[in-house]
Amino acid sequence: MSVKSLEMAKNIRKISVAMVYKAHASHIGGALSMADILAVLYSDVLNYDVNNPDWEKRDRCLLSKGHACVSFYAALALAGFYPISELNSYAQDGSSFLCHTTHHVSGIEISAGSLGHGFSIACGIALGAKIKKENFNTYVILGDGEMDEGSNWEAFLFGAHHKLSNLCAIIDYNKIQSFGNTNDVLRLEPLIDKLKAFNWNVISIDGHDHDELLHAFDVFKHQKDIPTVIIANTIKGKGVSFMENNLVWHYKSPDEEQYKQAIKEIEG
Repeated sequence: MSVKSLEMAKNIRKISVAMVYKAHASHIGGALSMADILAVLYSDVLNYDVNNPDWEKRDRCLLSKGHACVSFYAALALAGFYPISELNSYAQDGSSFLCHTTHHVSGIEISAGSLGHGFSIACGIALGAKIKKENFNTYVILGDGEMDEGSNWEAFLFGAHHKLSNLCAIIDYNKIQSFGNTNDVLRLEPLIDKLKAFNWNVISIDGHDHDELLHAFDVFKHQKDIPTVIIANTIKGKGVSFMENNLVWHYKSPDEEQYKQAIKEIEG
């Protein structure tokens, strides 16, 4: 693992909690669960140019679970796409930093919010690259609750059929969605077997282990003929004890005391 990615993950969490606290916003649990995924991607994996965000050879990174946007905004700021200070306007009138990701922000490929759309768009981007013989890769982060959407399973069929080996889907499998435990709301298991049956290269890992993440992304880059899906087993609210595995933090904003405690735990 790289020291850079570990430090970035910690800062993503701190900035994300601060944004949600200041804006009295929500969805911090799902933002914290994918902080390590984002840190590894933007520290060690993606090919991008902050001075030329529309560079044609850049890797594309899409967040399909757009409601967890604060950690994505934080990762892009830490990567250098814009000053961290700009995030102070999050969720304010007139700000480009909306409560779901918007393509008006530098480094963000698509506006997201309607669950089940981002993955299909990623498939289209990857197919276009194949047809044009372009060498960039496309990465898309999905929520496990989002896997309830039928459009995602259509996208799995599409990706395998078109042999989109330049496409990597990452499922943030934190096992809690808006109404309860994911497998109580609509059972996904046996998820690995299902995805293999859809003819995808399936890698199941600890989504908070940076070495495992790096290895999984390396395996993807050497995969031939079929697309890759990484099942990143994560903890909702990771890094803050009272938020971890707690459904209420899908919605709740921390008060001042909770905010201070969260920052203390993340720094510690």
